Amino acid sequence: MVLDQIIGTIVECEVDVLVIAGDIFDRAAPPATAVRQFNAFLSRVASETRAAVAMIAGNHDSGDRIASMSIMTDTRRALIRGDVSADERPLVLADKYGPVAFSGLPFAYEYTARECFADETLQSPEDVLAAQVAAARRNVPEGARWVIIGHAFVSGAQSSDSERPLVRVGGIETVGPEIFDGAHYVALGHLHRPQSVGVPHICYSGSPLAFGFDEAGTAKSMSLVEIDGAGAVDVKTIPFEPLRGIRTLRGKHAELVAAEPSTDFIKAVLTDDVPVIDGMKRLRAVFPNACDLTYERDQRAPEVKSLDGRQTKMANPLDVMGDFLELVRGERFNEDELKVIATALHDVRTGEDVE
Repeated sequence: MVLDQIIGTIVECEVDVLVIAGDIFDRAAPPATAVRQFNAFLSRVASETRAAVAMIAGNHDSGDRIASMSIMTDTRRALIRGDVSADERPLVLADKYGPVAFSGLPFAYEYTARECFADETLQSPEDVLAAQVAAARRNVPEGARWVIIGHAFVSGAQSSDSERPLVRVGGIETVGPEIFDGAHYVALGHLHRPQSVGVPHICYSGSPLAFGFDEAGTAKSMSLVEIDGAGAVDVKTIPFEPLRGIRTLRGKHAELVAAEPSTDFIKAVLTDDVPVIDGMKRLRAVFPNACDLTYERDQRAPEVKSLDGRQTKMANPLDVMGDFLELVRGERFNEDELKVIATALHDVRTGEDVE
């Protein structure tokens, strides 16, 4: 499995620090099996390697759950950040060139950051991250090379369909890369595709496995980063070899069930003109891990027409509600109403309870 490959790379390459940049789990309350598996992985890192661990919570994680992992850990070998802090202190390690400071900046929504930094002007992910970077910068030892670990959507990066937005409805999600000025390397989480953003030292390692069929064909990997005495970085890609691939197959059902059997995760897009009886059951006889079956004809966007016969676009919910308020009372949202409605729409979209 991928976790075994990570352990093997740490040992083989004599890695000094394992960086995990958030989204450790895929939900705030992960299943017990996932928690046990991750705990066993960390135990192996501690017992089988000499690497330190620097880890932060992402937007999928519960900050409190991740923070609890830091209790009674060896702070000389671990930096675990679940909650945002106005006094962010780094893990400081040393090599033959001198100290290297690792600052962990966990994901936080604006309302949490406003309380932490006592600053009601924080209105966006960029505002929050700027406050975190400033808090961390104050505690970096003079002359130390600086590594930032963050969880954000940096402008210019390529996203995937399965990533949950970092912002409430109507807000700006991205942050500019210049926010990290002064850092010698920035290890980012959130986006699933491995990539650098604008400059070689601002990097996403990506998710270790594909989480959606839009990631089919995307090579998964971990990044091996070396920092020299001047702070210049050399990034090497260590590819993962997943147990199963992920593929989208397109064609008639009869053609697909006649193909070479495979245990890969499969999404089948059928080009048949009429529905196939027991299509998925018959497909799984050849591809036991088939996950999805759709028809090409159903993937075409439906045409939405107005009463006068002209085509129109699906309306934005905020626009609909704004138009309604303007009709009944003569004015649209004020700022407080917009915050309440945006929060409710976000909760509906992510499946959270709306009171």
